[in-house]
Amino acid sequence: MKRFRVTVNGQTFEVEVEEVRGAGQPVVRPAAPPVYTAPSPPPAAPAPGPAPAAAPAAPRPAAAAGAVTAPMPGVINSLKVKEGDAVRAGDVLLILEAMKMENEITAPASGTVRQVAVAAGQSVNSGDTLVVIG
Repeated sequence: MKRFRVTVNGQTFEVEVEEVRGAGQPVVRPAAPPVYTAPSPPPAAPAPGPAPAAAPAAPRPAAAAGAVTAPMPGVINSLKVKEGDAVRAGDVLLILEAMKMENEITAPASGTVRQVAVAAGQSVNSGDTLVVIG
């Protein structure tokens, strides 16, 4: 029988480990119930003053009508359309790689590709305009 002192999440336990021949795994039994001590109370904090105003987030440019935006941050793997191409709802416009997965970005509506706002290999953030369909 061997005795060990083990600390888990700041609490110390004494355990005895007995080797059981042929079972392959040691058996662990607590030697005594753990002793818990209450943490000391935190020091008194000064009276709170008015909370500082949060800095306003930088305004994001509004997406153009018919704009297809990035649903998540990632990298453009490949473009499947170019300006002037006619697309139907559901056609694949480009492949966006995010978290090591390739995501097909499809046309939400039928129309003509007015602008391709990204290039292959470009990093994009969530909400960035990728393609404009008119």
